[in-house]
Amino acid sequence: MLNSWVVIPTCLPLVLRRCHACASERFLTSGKFRVNAHHKLIDAWLLALCTGCGETTKVTVLERTNVRSVRPELLDRLHDNDPGLAAELLQNPVVRRGNRIALDWDNAWRLDTGASDHLDREVIEVSVRFAAPIPVRPVRLIAEGFGISRAAVERLIAEGNLVSAVRLSGKRSGDFTFTLKR
Repeated sequence: MLNSWVVIPTCLPLVLRRCHACASERFLTSGKFRVNAHHKLIDAWLLALCTGCGETTKVTVLERTNVRSVRPELLDRLHDNDPGLAAELLQNPVVRRGNRIALDWDNAWRLDTGASDHLDREVIEVSVRFAAPIPVRPVRLIAEGFGISRAAVERLIAEGNLVSAVRLSGKRSGDFTFTLKR
């Protein structure tokens, strides 16, 4: 029987960018947007607060864009301060690259193992699904899911008792499966 685990975001990640006021590198975003119109052009920013001094920074979403070229649904979501839109935009590589930001997902996700009764079986197959593209080390997920140390997971991999079609070292943000043999 295949067990299903899901990596679920619990909040928006921290934005990594240097603060011009206090030299901190972390910003907390609440999902609030600022929209500004100039005749037929529109600008939109996602607002974030510095965790060190509280200074506001703007993550550019739209810049001098013709209002008619923006989908009405997007404008509605911007005006409504949709937190789902904020999450989508933060995960968009074009937005991250254009604003020269990175994301810090520490303490912004949880692993839902579905309280499965997997510990008493000889061979355990697990499918890990990501509800959002959160970069996490598979070793950390497996350790958290089974309630063992990361060193124990590394030992299981080295002994060949923990196998997967994907590489378990490094970070992953896409779905994968693995098999644990006891």
